[in-house]
Amino acid sequence: MTGILGQARSRLTPPNAQPARSAGVAQRSAGSSPTGAGVSAFVGAIPGVHSGLPGNRALPGQSQSPGQSQSPGQRSSPGKSQSPGQSQSPGQRRSGGRLQATTSAVLAKPLPSSAGSRAPGLRRLLQADVLVVGQRALPSGLLARLRRLGVVAAAVPVDAGRVRVNGVFVNVLGVNPAAFRPFAARPTARSDTLWQNVAAGGMAISYTMGKQDRLKLNKPVQVTGASVKTLPVAGFGTVGIGGVDAVVSDAVARSLGLPAANAIVISAPHARLDRLMARIKRLAPANTAVAALVTQVVMGTTTVTSSAAGAAGVSTGQGLTAVETAKFLAAAKSRLGMPYVWGGSGPTQFDCSGLVQWSMAQAGIVMPRVAADQARTGPLLPLSQLQPGDLLFYHTDPTAPNFISHVAIYIGNGQMLQAPEPGMNVEIVAADFGAGFAGAVRVYPKISAAVAGNPAG
Repeated sequence: MTGILGQARSRLTPPNAQPARSAGVAQRSAGSSPTGAGVSAFVGAIPGVHSGLPGNRALPGQSQSPGQSQSPGQRSSPGKSQSPGQSQSPGQRRSGGRLQATTSAVLAKPLPSSAGSRAPGLRRLLQADVLVVGQRALPSGLLARLRRLGVVAAAVPVDAGRVRVNGVFVNVLGVNPAAFRPFAARPTARSDTLWQNVAAGGMAISYTMGKQDRLKLNKPVQVTGASVKTLPVAGFGTVGIGGVDAVVSDAVARSLGLPAANAIVISAPHARLDRLMARIKRLAPANTAVAALVTQVVMGTTTVTSSAAGAAGVSTGQGLTAVETAKFLAAAKSRLGMPYVWGGSGPTQFDCSGLVQWSMAQAGIVMPRVAADQARTGPLLPLSQLQPGDLLFYHTDPTAPNFISHVAIYIGNGQMLQAPEPGMNVEIVAADFGAGFAGAVRVYPKISAAVAGNPAG
């Protein structure tokens, strides 16, 4: 998570620990705490949670319907159909340099420990609009004050932090399943079995992590926090809060040492989020990170919440210079033929966002680590204004179809450069503007640096 605010440190931070990256980009022990502790240096840096600046301009005439095209971390090789731990998985087909999913089933089966119990009820779905993250437990009265704000439809406290799951640092939320379930992405929220299993002590794991780590429903995972526990897999489904790769009950979260109620998820579907976030910052303690979980499009007097790419509130600014663009593209092209590795950030292996971050760094540009954050580093562009060096974003997760989780680099002449998927290499293919395309963004270095530094995104 990134921005102008300071990093929110976990009280579980080991002394002299180094910041670890999210399991949403598949970092393993490298880059994690040198002490070997199971909790990383920061509670923050949850990918996909972006900074919410005021209003955004829409892409004229652009379709922004949620696609189900598969991307790195969520795709099998052409002609194969795979899913985490099962042979029955979302079907996939090749399209325009990406793979598209044809189904969106959440994978879950009842745990023995959940026998006889009922799933927490789901009476309505709530849009998760804003995330508030504190350095430690937020004041007990803050939740009530937020709920009294007229534009807030609902707010739920959660425990937010990182633990190791099978050796991978994972951003995890500890939740009350009944209270939090309505805030999850629609396919995941509707899975009775998954939430029943979470309530029974299981760990729900994102579609991406389950697929890339070849996890199985019937094989428990080893979770290392303040203690080491073996937890059953509750199911594979992404909650839709960027980069959150695992969800457990709040009781399990506390047993792992996550800070209690240090975060709040807010639904405010009819609010101007920039104004709401300013009010939240005035109510919250200093250094509390506040971030929008959606892009808000403001056109005249109309406000529309969108899952498209694009930083909010950007109408003017400075993009990359011609020299920076040339260095960025030259660096990216120099990686052609190098292998895709989930979590790879260079210099010889990459995932999609790792390639963008590394290539930008060669031009002196600071970028956040994952695609969903990179999508907030500049304004949304009409395709008629697309130029070499702009970034193309895609909706890819069938269990959270509005979540941005793939990025490619537009290089001109209708082509894009990307790190495509495991088993393939960095390549140049025809640019894809079909189903699943979330928008094109022109990177503004000042914004990208801010997004790269805010603990709430």
